[in-house]
Amino acid sequence: MDLNFLEFEQPVADLEAKIEELRRVGHDNEINIQEEIDRLETKSRTLTESLFASLTSWQISQLSRHPQRPYLLDYIRRIFEDFQELHGDRTFADDRAIVGGVARIEGQPVMIIGHQKGRDTKEKIQRNFGMPRPEGYRKALRLMEMAERFHLPILTFIDTPGAYPGVGAEERGQSEAIARNLLVMSRLRTPIICTVVGEGGSGGALAIGVGDRVLMLQYSTYSVISPEGCASILWKSADKAQLAAEAMAITSGKLKDQGLIDEILPEPLGGAHRDPAAMAMTLKRGLVANLGALMERDLDSLVADRYQRIKAYGRFKE
Repeated sequence: MDLNFLEFEQPVADLEAKIEELRRVGHDNEINIQEEIDRLETKSRTLTESLFASLTSWQISQLSRHPQRPYLLDYIRRIFEDFQELHGDRTFADDRAIVGGVARIEGQPVMIIGHQKGRDTKEKIQRNFGMPRPEGYRKALRLMEMAERFHLPILTFIDTPGAYPGVGAEERGQSEAIARNLLVMSRLRTPIICTVVGEGGSGGALAIGVGDRVLMLQYSTYSVISPEGCASILWKSADKAQLAAEAMAITSGKLKDQGLIDEILPEPLGGAHRDPAAMAMTLKRGLVANLGALMERDLDSLVADRYQRIKAYGRFKE
């Protein structure tokens, strides 16, 4: 099984393996087999289009966690200029699960804050698998208040399974740190754009998710809990994760229908990891367009509209 492909993509993985094998054979023996390669590539694309036209919520959840999916630092390198990372919460430590700093996008200075996962085992441990501790959220808060002070728009990037639930994190006030971020972000007098680029899990995601615009990549997810966690609570078994994913409405399309996000950014065929450069350009266009509109707004009306936006969340039937 090719680890770059998810289980439901294995038919595509088999075709890609055949294509790669034909390329090696043709190169080694100087045989022109380009016609067969072209035929298989067309077949692979058609099959991929067919698979991705009818993805389930559980399959999208898997895509949002794909190990090759671009992370925040990948987007920073492709989208922003002059990025300078800022460290520490000035109270306890520097949480590397949260990355923050100043940069420019199309010449406009901005403050960037987001979750960062790791690629290899060493980095995953250093980044705590993208699960921030309280000091991570307090670092984010410090940078947000700095951004307000220097009139910098804030761009946040959400990609976490959730806040770290360890004993030390709870002792240092995990829930208070998240709650304070929600309070402060609702009042900050500077434009805020939040983008879900991977999995947006629980309060760990929402702690940097209060903004004037919420964007979401096509195959990302945003939910109060992971499908496995929901299934473990409701059905006492993580095996019901697929059922939970459908019930929770965690995908971009469903969240857009409910008015919880503003815009869906389309991903390349097969997901963002198939063409990170193209995904970065799509994300950049979305950020620049929304940032331009928000920068023209009066700050009083901007903050008032943000508050009304938060109050309008949620729907019910009598």
